[in-house]
Amino acid sequence: MPQNEDPGEPWEYTLYIPHTPRAVTVCRHTLRHILALHGLPHLADLAELLASELIGNAVRHTKGPAALRLRWAGGVLRVGAWDADRTPPTPPLGLAADDAEEGRGLNLVRACAGTWGWHPLTSNGDHGKYVWCELGAA
Repeated sequence: MPQNEDPGEPWEYTLYIPHTPRAVTVCRHTLRHILALHGLPHLADLAELLASELIGNAVRHTKGPAALRLRWAGGVLRVGAWDADRTPPTPPLGLAADDAEEGRGLNLVRACAGTWGWHPLTSNGDHGKYVWCELGAA
């Protein structure tokens, strides 16, 4: 970390990605690098897992572009995924079957994140939805 940078200073990054499964890997590596540079490597494993689920859903269940958004403020890391589809995310009501190929992502986010949510977007040229979760620094 640069010597004159305050680790408590807020920051935000947005990585716009094309509609391809490779984008999930790019997002994971980028997130890990950002957290290391900001002195938050202890958050990387969980943040990477949650970002993979959010971005994976955006790529898997929508047709257009997407973006990974990372924000650090007040000791909280917000990991979010924007996509161009306004359809609300729908977490499964129960547990996925042991051999299920899908259905674990949002349940995993709900179980591992401090909080999560979503909202539709219609301003600043962004349309679609933003699904996010938060992790504390502890």
